[in-house]
Amino acid sequence: MTKREFLFRAITDERVLIAIVGIAFLWRAVVSSDEKITFWESACSGVSLFIIGWLLFAYMYSMSRKPTDWPATNRIYRGIALCLIVLNVYIAIYYGMRWFGLMRVEISVSHDYIYQDLRYVIFMMYYCVAIGSARYLRGMREKYRLLIKERPKKSAKNIKEAIFFVMTHERTLVVVIAAAILWRVAIRTDSGVTFWESTLSGISLIVWGWSIFGYLCALSVKVRHKLDLTRVIQHAALGLCTVNIYAVFYYGLRWYELICRIMGEVTETYVPQPQDLVFKDVRYVMLVLFYCAIVLLAKHLVKAYEDYTVPARKS
Repeated sequence: MTKREFLFRAITDERVLIAIVGIAFLWRAVVSSDEKITFWESACSGVSLFIIGWLLFAYMYSMSRKPTDWPATNRIYRGIALCLIVLNVYIAIYYGMRWFGLMRVEISVSHDYIYQDLRYVIFMMYYCVAIGSARYLRGMREKYRLLIKERPKKSAKNIKEAIFFVMTHERTLVVVIAAAILWRVAIRTDSGVTFWESTLSGISLIVWGWSIFGYLCALSVKVRHKLDLTRVIQHAALGLCTVNIYAVFYYGLRWYELICRIMGEVTETYVPQPQDLVFKDVRYVMLVLFYCAIVLLAKHLVKAYEDYTVPARKS
């Protein structure tokens, strides 16, 4: 075994990844013990996410460019890289605004430090899940080849296939992204977000995210006899689950604060600044972009499953 192979196996080992998540959790527990996060503590957190996120994106993108006997693996690598770049850009925007003082409060003065801890741990978990999937993706690339290059076109699609085709088509996802941007622009015209507007935004994301998660789980059960692909699908579902928890936690805290304000139980005098409100729109749009990227990844995983009846192990 070469040093490069040993390093790859060590980095993608589940025990190492669990240890990384544990360290991230302990780090945030320490820095938030006083319920305040200093600039250097935020800088250490942000830089660690930057390094891991962009190195992982570079690896996934470079692997998607390499020639292979099974083209479906290239598309899966590309789908994961797209999910990573969305999260990486979101993290860059967040820490950029935080470090330059353009954003001060996200949810409330009393609960912000909890939310920041959760975001850091969840994104670190997502990166670790993506790293873990690299081992099985490599196994798919190296152990299998596509025997039939082209399949005969089907004469007609059933209703289920037609719905899946429409919902995962690139033009449909572009329309979804445009609708999300227009929605946030529309509710921002009065320089505020009401409870029902926040509820609609949150429910749309939560329902969409968990629906995709359920689909991936069902797909992993369907292909349970194809170990490498099953593991990749499970890792994609687990990564999506972490982001879904992030969305649920944010909107749960957000709705709690809004309800308390409506009932007059909040005594805070802080007035949200325009930059704070802008970041709420950025967060919503970036989550929509991430879910669209996951939909594209699911489309490639389904294509790999269909091809899996054709590939055979190399002799």
